[in-house]
Amino acid sequence: MADPIVRTREDIEAEIAAARQRLAENVEGLINQVHPKAIVANTVADARAFAEGTFEQARAQVVDERGDLRTERVALLAAAAGGAVTFILIVRSILKGR
Repeated sequence: MADPIVRTREDIEAEIAAARQRLAENVEGLINQVHPKAIVANTVADARAFAEGTFEQARAQVVDERGDLRTERVALLAAAAGGAVTFILIVRSILKGR
């Protein structure tokens, strides 16, 4: 049989105090997370990070590593935009013709 671990009153009180401190820190952290200002700040930070990442991805499509414009991609985007405008104008003229 294993010998039972003997703990003194001071050991038990120290463990309780440490547990109480950890619990207080956890509760304080939870309160800070659900505070309306914290929620707004986190949401704004997430939105800003998303927008910056999306912008960088879009920028990488039209600018190369040296910062030069990728003319073939810009021409392709311009052609796509022109095609979309032409399509809309044709559909509009057909619907007006009725």
